[in-house]
Amino acid sequence: MQGIEYYKNAREDEFVPGLMHVNFGGYHIRDVNFVAAFDVDANKVGRDLAEAIFAPPNCTIKFSDVPKLGVEVMKGSVLDGLGKYLKPVIPVDRTQKEVNVKKVLEDSGADILVSYLPVGSYEASRYYAQQAIDAGCGYVNCIPEFIVSGKEWGKKFEEAGLPCAGDDIKSQVGATILHRTLARLLIDRGVKLEESYQLNIGGNTDFLNMVEEERLSSKRVSKTEAVSSQVPYEVPLRIGPSDYVSFLKDNKVCYIFMRGKKFGDIPLTIDVKLSVEDSPNSAGVVIDALRAVKLALDRKISGPLIGVSAYFFKHPPTQMPDVDAKTAVEDFIARRRER
Repeated sequence: MQGIEYYKNAREDEFVPGLMHVNFGGYHIRDVNFVAAFDVDANKVGRDLAEAIFAPPNCTIKFSDVPKLGVEVMKGSVLDGLGKYLKPVIPVDRTQKEVNVKKVLEDSGADILVSYLPVGSYEASRYYAQQAIDAGCGYVNCIPEFIVSGKEWGKKFEEAGLPCAGDDIKSQVGATILHRTLARLLIDRGVKLEESYQLNIGGNTDFLNMVEEERLSSKRVSKTEAVSSQVPYEVPLRIGPSDYVSFLKDNKVCYIFMRGKKFGDIPLTIDVKLSVEDSPNSAGVVIDALRAVKLALDRKISGPLIGVSAYFFKHPPTQMPDVDAKTAVEDFIARRRER
């Protein structure tokens, strides 16, 4: 088991799985510190963050012990964060007082606010984005609400002199990045892609929440555009969460099917099954993304980070092939590119 000390003590020339660099523009992994946390779950509010992350219904694999951080999880606003399938499993204690998020961010000295709200949290996403602006924090949007990629909020962060990155975090190796890469491979090799689907199932609360189809519109757009952006013509695609299977817990299983034609109109099909532990699959990506936003803060760069968003997120302001997006991030780190 690779504990926290492994990451804190990693050498700068060492390969650490899941991270672009140990030293990301001058910031080491150990430079990331939690100073505030917000939730609405009564089982987590009031507890130290190190304890709250293991409280049910969290069900991911434990790969490290976490010493107490001295950061109390505080009660945020519920707004539209809990859908009808989450309400029975996420207890909300109305006697727990909601905090002033802006003040907590200011008092804690937070540099960046990371949003990992449930899918479909339209109002809550915009509320926390505004709190970040009001508190003078950079913003990382990990869910498929179009904040960073939308003109309105991108402009708000730019006018506030604050950087932001998003939307909808890519996993290290997840269903969408695999599907996207396969689509790019077929196009680059001259195959005519004719149709494709991607079906995902899992057993964590993310999948339980997404059983509510009304909360999924932006998620389907985000995942579909991430793949369709790699194909220079219209192609029938069906991409998105398919079902909740409780016994899978945090294991996410993805099925990808692709049909096309190669030379001589000879048919080609690809069937792929991917199985991953869902929650930690994006952890390293978020660590890189927030370090990029910190660099932008230091450099007084405001508004959406285009290259960073294109590489680390499914629905960025501007889609790029992954190889180009990776180069854009490296250029950003080296100051060869502003954003």
